Amino acid sequence: MENEDAKMQFAQRLIAAMQAQGYKVKASVLEREFNLRYSGKPITLQGVRKWLIGEAIPPADKLLTLAKWLNLPPEELAFDKDIQKAIQQREAHWQEEIGYRDKEIFDAFIKLPASQKKIVREVIVAFAKAYQTKDD
Repeated sequence: MENEDAKMQFAQRLIAAMQAQGYKVKASVLEREFNLRYSGKPITLQGVRKWLIGEAIPPADKLLTLAKWLNLPPEELAFDKDIQKAIQQREAHWQEEIGYRDKEIFDAFIKLPASQKKIVREVIVAFAKAYQTKDD
């Protein structure tokens, strides 16, 4: 059910984006405009029709082509606004809360071999559990 909802929501965003750019919402228009811009195997009329009626979501490479054509960030076409907002809030939180020293530590962590990363993770998890409050 959730997957079906995601397909329908994608179709709604695709339709809105086409209308916003002044295109008629027709499978033939979508097929023509998409295939003019896509460097891979052309998609069929039936394929783009499935996008428009909420039966399918295109793979990432096709999604990028659609987004570029419709002048949208790919994530705006792919995800609903609530997900985008949550991602932006999380990124803002990281930018605000992580200081220069912490960023240096993360850079050093990334460069560690996998076995050492595992140990560091276990130490951090142990400290987090030991100092966890009831509100967490």
